[in-house]
Amino acid sequence: MSEPRRQAPARQGPAGDWSLRARIGSSMFWTVSGQFGAEGMRLAANLVLTRLLFPEAFGLMALIIAVMVGLQMFSDIGIAPSIQQNRRADEPAFLDTAWTIQVIRGVVLWLAAAALALPLAAFYGAPELAQLLPVAALSLIVAGFRPTRFETASRHLRIGRATVINLSAQALGLAITITLAWITRSVWALAAGMVIAEALRVLALHVFMPGHVDRLRIERASARELIAFGKWIFLSTLCAFAIAQGDRLILGHYLTLEFLGIFSIGYFIAIFPRMLGMTAMERLMIPIYRERPPAESAANFRALRQMRALFTAGLMGLVTALALGGPWLIELLYDPRYMAAGPVVVLVSLGVLLQLVGMTYDRAALAAGDARGFFGLQAWRAVLQTGFFIAGAELAGLGGALIGQALSVVAVYGVQLRLARRHGAWDARHDVLAIPAALGLGALALWLHLDLVATLFAATGN
Repeated sequence: MSEPRRQAPARQGPAGDWSLRARIGSSMFWTVSGQFGAEGMRLAANLVLTRLLFPEAFGLMALIIAVMVGLQMFSDIGIAPSIQQNRRADEPAFLDTAWTIQVIRGVVLWLAAAALALPLAAFYGAPELAQLLPVAALSLIVAGFRPTRFETASRHLRIGRATVINLSAQALGLAITITLAWITRSVWALAAGMVIAEALRVLALHVFMPGHVDRLRIERASARELIAFGKWIFLSTLCAFAIAQGDRLILGHYLTLEFLGIFSIGYFIAIFPRMLGMTAMERLMIPIYRERPPAESAANFRALRQMRALFTAGLMGLVTALALGGPWLIELLYDPRYMAAGPVVVLVSLGVLLQLVGMTYDRAALAAGDARGFFGLQAWRAVLQTGFFIAGAELAGLGGALIGQALSVVAVYGVQLRLARRHGAWDARHDVLAIPAALGLGALALWLHLDLVATLFAATGN
């Protein structure tokens, strides 16, 4: 697809263009800095915690987090993207309605987690889940009280203060978690730390974040708009659960808790670039696509092309560094119990390299209000990834599952391309360069660490 022919006038003049570029630049800086800071602190805490606790503790927490994220996704009506996209999202009535729904949802999620605790403990043969899950899930109630000021700041591409608040609360929360782990030497430190960290974050946002003060009320018109847009987001997040958390729930059936904990360590290292990219997409791309639709003018398309090229090249370099050096990084940072996490980093990175090709396209649909089209893409992605992942696990254990996950990215590309073209976002020149680069770099990493990858297949295969 070539650049759009229609030369529509820009929505803003030069001053508006400069203001938007400045806000994009500032938001990108804070997004990248915030993600690096957050993941850096998590890595430092992880290194300490792996020396205080046992691998099974991280396996248990991987299951707990997967269940909690799943509950959040199974009940998501898209409050965050609604605030970023809706024309009324700066009105107090709309914000109060969104916040009230969010509070109610948090309570319902905790009740659901408590009800699932015993059945899940029996299913996974892990009695500790029956007590751990209800305690950790208290963080869902707390998160429901997060002020809408956080999303409003993202809507207007002014996220500097929110980023500082989040990082400060996270640092304090992790320090408390480490202290609890040192005192108790128990997985309970991770569950309690999760609740404490979320409480600190929500409290700090209420105290230090300027803007509208939320209160409990439901305005019917706002509720109707939230539900109309959110019903497709709800269905999309059902699919997103399978995409983001299904791997750990599936692997819980195939692996011991010890090896699931080792997988979680490798996954945590390898997934950082994708998390950085997804955070940038969630905070930046809807406002950018909303203010500068690529189909509106060739100038908009070119500006997005330049940003997309920098985004893909930067993240691809970061993923390649992890794919090539991941096993040595694991050896440097962790004790011998976690060495099998090295080839996990390599195999997860293969899928991430391929995901980067189309990562900037998806939010164009949400910015245009096409939540239904976004759901269609997520549905195909969930079905293909889950199918390929299970097939790979059945054939060759953990290694096969991760190879299957990477292949599913290739399988879903056609659906992603179709949605991007519908909203004028597809950039053929970008993809023609990015796809061979991703395949070549992935093949290089696989060749370099072929012996380690073969060992993983042998250790976890059927």
